[in-house]
Amino acid sequence: MVALRFVGKVVLTGCLFIGATACLSQPGSGSQGEPTAVEKHGRLQVKGSQIVGKDGKPASLAGMSLFWSQWIGKYYTPEVVKWLKTDWNSTVIRAAIAADSGGYLTHPEEEMKKATTVIDAAIAQGIYVIVDWHDHRAEKHTAESAKFFGELAKKYSGKPNVIYEIFNEPLKVNWSTVIKPYAETVIKAIRAHDPSNLIIVGTPTWSQDVDVAAADPINDPNVAYTLHFYAGTHKQGLRDKAKKAMDKGIALFVTEWGTVQANGDGAVDRTSTEEWFKFIREHNLSHCNWSLADKKEGASVLNPGASERGGWKDSDLTDSGRYVRALIRGWKG
Repeated sequence: MVALRFVGKVVLTGCLFIGATACLSQPGSGSQGEPTAVEKHGRLQVKGSQIVGKDGKPASLAGMSLFWSQWIGKYYTPEVVKWLKTDWNSTVIRAAIAADSGGYLTHPEEEMKKATTVIDAAIAQGIYVIVDWHDHRAEKHTAESAKFFGELAKKYSGKPNVIYEIFNEPLKVNWSTVIKPYAETVIKAIRAHDPSNLIIVGTPTWSQDVDVAAADPINDPNVAYTLHFYAGTHKQGLRDKAKKAMDKGIALFVTEWGTVQANGDGAVDRTSTEEWFKFIREHNLSHCNWSLADKKEGASVLNPGASERGGWKDSDLTDSGRYVRALIRGWKG
């Protein structure tokens, strides 16, 4: 797994085992008269090892992650959010707001605007939105992260759509002495304004060591933990870690996953992806595919030059894009 995630990643859905082609003909969800995802589930809450809706039943969301905001920010538009909801049946979108490398740390107003544009569009469409502090060394930017999330929590407190992902992918650093103290500081800034919305915390080794976090969890009743995988690279060993973590009582959210190798490239690994999604269904996990981008690499769902306003035709989608779209459209969360 590469250190800087300007690589690609991907997501799947309920028609995985009946074939992607069959799903392409299914009508979109959220049609007139049907409740939106947020109307159906309300404010998401952690209940044991599950993320549940207002009815106490597991809520399994499916959607896309946008790419690093500072590099491919052109898809951070209301039109893209609407298209993902109406055509892909997405119930969640992830805004990957970059911290360093030309992101929020140096252009705070520009990056905050991208975040609020996506949040406002998600609220308008009745879907969930993950605001992701897309950083591998967030522990070095604690004050800036706390300021960013504090401002968002103040602005959107009371909106059940908003989910805070406060650390994308920590590197190989200690959970209890590095990541957890960082998270507690940022969570405090959020809870000062938003006492109850879901918060997701990254875990060591590019958000794979969820079992380590489970041994020393954060003392907040509505915190889940990040699990990332790339089907071409990560196999049964990572699923075993995830199962061990859930058995200890923590809830997981797959905020980023790919159909390809961990470097973001290569061919779609359908066999491994199907194994992963059997696991995801079994445990009612939510998931966002990496990535909604037109970068020329295996994980991107769009071909170079695809419109910034959605409306994509089959020819605008990559092999991974067609596969992932079918999975999301057929997801029965």
